[in-house]
Amino acid sequence: MEYWSILLSIVIGVISIYYLFKNFNFFKRNGIIHLPSVPLFGSILSVIFRQISIFDFILNKYNFTPNAKYFGFYMMTTPIFFLRDLELIKTVLVKNFEAFPDRRGFADFNDPLFEKNLFSLHGEKWRNVRNLLSPTFTSSKMKMMFTLMSECAVDFAKFLSTSPADKSSIDMKDICKYTTDVIATCAFGIKVNSIKDPMNKFYIYGKEATNFRGVIRSIKFFCLGIFPRLGRILNLKIINDCVSDFFKDIVKTTIATRDAKHITRSDMLQLMMDIRGKEGRRELDIDDMTAQAFIFIIGGLETSSTTMCYAAHEIAANPEIQTKLQQEIDKVLEESNGEVSYEAINRLEYLDAVISEALRLYPPVAALERICEKTFELPPALPDEKPFIMKKGMLVWIPVLAIHHDEKYYDNPEKFDPERFLNNKMRNSSCYMPFGLGPRMCIAHRFAMLEIKVLLFHLLARCELKPSVKTTSLKKFCKDIIALTPEDGFWLNIQRRRNMYSVLESTIMKTSGNISNIK
Repeated sequence: MEYWSILLSIVIGVISIYYLFKNFNFFKRNGIIHLPSVPLFGSILSVIFRQISIFDFILNKYNFTPNAKYFGFYMMTTPIFFLRDLELIKTVLVKNFEAFPDRRGFADFNDPLFEKNLFSLHGEKWRNVRNLLSPTFTSSKMKMMFTLMSECAVDFAKFLSTSPADKSSIDMKDICKYTTDVIATCAFGIKVNSIKDPMNKFYIYGKEATNFRGVIRSIKFFCLGIFPRLGRILNLKIINDCVSDFFKDIVKTTIATRDAKHITRSDMLQLMMDIRGKEGRRELDIDDMTAQAFIFIIGGLETSSTTMCYAAHEIAANPEIQTKLQQEIDKVLEESNGEVSYEAINRLEYLDAVISEALRLYPPVAALERICEKTFELPPALPDEKPFIMKKGMLVWIPVLAIHHDEKYYDNPEKFDPERFLNNKMRNSSCYMPFGLGPRMCIAHRFAMLEIKVLLFHLLARCELKPSVKTTSLKKFCKDIIALTPEDGFWLNIQRRRNMYSVLESTIMKTSGNISNIK
């Protein structure tokens, strides 16, 4: 065992030295302004040792050179261009997309579920799968999935509205149970109820797949991202085989059942099944299908639930916003006699503005990444400097979180102000990009927005949201997780509304006996 340890140390040392000297002083050699760095750890030593979060790093370093269009920093041994100028960002993400079409994604995570999903695919493979999946998110398909989402949202809202009155603090991360159920039904085509059965395998394994906390997970994450070849040699994996096998088995079983019983359903899995045997269409195998469904877990479980939590906290902290929202919701319930439709949900302008503002202050992805695939000339970072020719394989970061907090683009940017997004003032602006920008923006952004709207609609129709004794600052970000999360969690006081719309009142009275004892 001792010999293996020595050999492993030598291998790691040799590879580290190679990468160190390959990129050592890259920015200095090319005359590019850059953050100070430490050998091997680059510019992110404080992030690696949990002194600050990656989100605080992005916010703090954004104004390192406030007049520069970009500057450089090292992600351990990898040089990355940190873009600040909006015109340059639009050029990279939109105008010159062919030069920056891909991101690293999870392609080096040594697992088909990570490597084969849309987020990680490159080039023609990405285009083919993107074109295949795009019909999943048309208005007609969204309308069908709206019904599935609504069932999950009503269950969750009823659960919260009938919680014991003496339960003064509730951890809003329980919203993960709602997003889990939505993903299970809309992406995997199965029905789970994580409120009644919080130990169901889909919920447990979904949480496991998105849990990047802990020293071991962090080391694996960095090793696979920075030293992918070493990760493959050591067979490092982010998730256990039992987790990936579980999701693969669900897809296999669901497909077999639908084929045998001639069942069709309006979900993403059905869309992938329907192309089988069609001329000119490449069939997806089980790994491909599972990977596309699995990206909903990786890309949607934590991000959507966290956005809902942030929105709920801001609504609780701003009673006037909550009142205005509930008035808008009650009006729709009154007009529809309690049966809200897909069209009605999408006409709720103030609810849309509240969610958009939550996404501005707390974007799901703090920075976008792109890989240079063709020679591209960066303009001078400062007027007295020279242009720089980027070559294939070089990386750029777009600091979404910092741009969303820049007073150059938003008045009083730290204030939660939904009015910014009324009358389409900011939504189509290039300084607003919670789901990315250009051809590679999140394909499921409409799905995510609808999922959040439906939950907040039913929650606010039934409940009052208030700060609790455990509620703390949202701006102290957790240091050991890659999702934007406050250090002390999401805690609120949730009470049943006294002025609840009468149709909902009678519905809850019938079901309260069955739900109030759920823990």
